[in-house]
Amino acid sequence: MNETELTELFEKAFPFWEGLTDWDRNTFIHSSQKVKFSKGANVHDGGECTGVILIKSGVLRLYLLSDEGKEVTLYRLFPGEMCIFSASCVLDSITFDVFIDAEEDSQCVVVGGCAYEGVWQKSDAVKIFTYETALSRFSDVMWVMQQILFMSMDKRLAIFLLDETSKNGSDTVKLTHEQIAKYMGSAREVVTRMLKYFVSEGLISASRSEGIKIIDKKRLRSLAI
Repeated sequence: MNETELTELFEKAFPFWEGLTDWDRNTFIHSSQKVKFSKGANVHDGGECTGVILIKSGVLRLYLLSDEGKEVTLYRLFPGEMCIFSASCVLDSITFDVFIDAEEDSQCVVVGGCAYEGVWQKSDAVKIFTYETALSRFSDVMWVMQQILFMSMDKRLAIFLLDETSKNGSDTVKLTHEQIAKYMGSAREVVTRMLKYFVSEGLISASRSEGIKIIDKKRLRSLAI
């Protein structure tokens, strides 16, 4: 990307952009690069400082990884959104490792972590924006933890299916049982059993070729409440 394209992107992504000095703007621009990630590629591997990631196209998935290899999806990032947890050198108070994979072929712009940190140390506006962004994502993380710890599986699955249909604008969810389990931090067998129950209750239909189709959205919503 050229400087004009980066400037236009940063103007939309960073509300503090106009208040930066020319020097700091140039620091951002010259430390940034456009990166393509293939579906399934690892974008950020735990504690490393990859930098601040802006998503132009595709989807990234953030998750925790246990010592036994179990994944718990925290949230997903879509075009127009940004990831601050990939810049551990900026948020050094974050003591847990977050992993990021490309869920689809994705095009991103990565602002170098050291460059972002350098501007962050000088600008209160950048600090406020960074902390507000991190706090908003912590709300997403706490929602996931609340679901895992306190909600029944049928309620969690109902919420997940409704959220997916809302995101893709369709009553069909084309995800495998393994993918759903990974996103929900559950076991595939548990997800399969619950989906079979939903089918038996007439809430959904499910097939390998067509995916999961919501038949009775009203009743599914009643489960999610």
